[in-house]
Amino acid sequence: MNNGAHFHLLVNHLPIILPFVGLTVLILGIILKAEVVKRVSYGIFVVAAISAFVAMNSGEGAEEVVEELGRNNKLIHEHEEYAETFALFSYILGLFSIIALWLNWKKHPFSNLAMYLTMLVCAGTLYFAKSTGTSGGEISHEEIRAEFKPR
Repeated sequence: MNNGAHFHLLVNHLPIILPFVGLTVLILGIILKAEVVKRVSYGIFVVAAISAFVAMNSGEGAEEVVEELGRNNKLIHEHEEYAETFALFSYILGLFSIIALWLNWKKHPFSNLAMYLTMLVCAGTLYFAKSTGTSGGEISHEEIRAEFKPR
């Protein structure tokens, strides 16, 4: 790896993609009425939370590099704000997933409630995943910014 920005670019896509994958697997588990498939989705959400932690902790190194390149500080700050909220949602999603996994494993009567609450937290996580990913891309990719005008 060359620098902090390189590492951040390597890890930052996982916490964005994994909640979508986990939600897809969870919906499949509901459709198939397969508890083991639901449990796999909870594991995916936990891995997403761990990857969000890694991405968040690599952000400072990336910030230093892109500031040296003269990137827009306003865009960097906006991305950082989205990322903090996204990480919080990811951690909550991981926690809810651990609880839902345990309740499912124990065949607890509240396991379905935990599953639907986990899906709700996942929806919020996905909203901030999109916002964080887009705002991060805008730092180095002028062509995806709203104010971009082709020549």
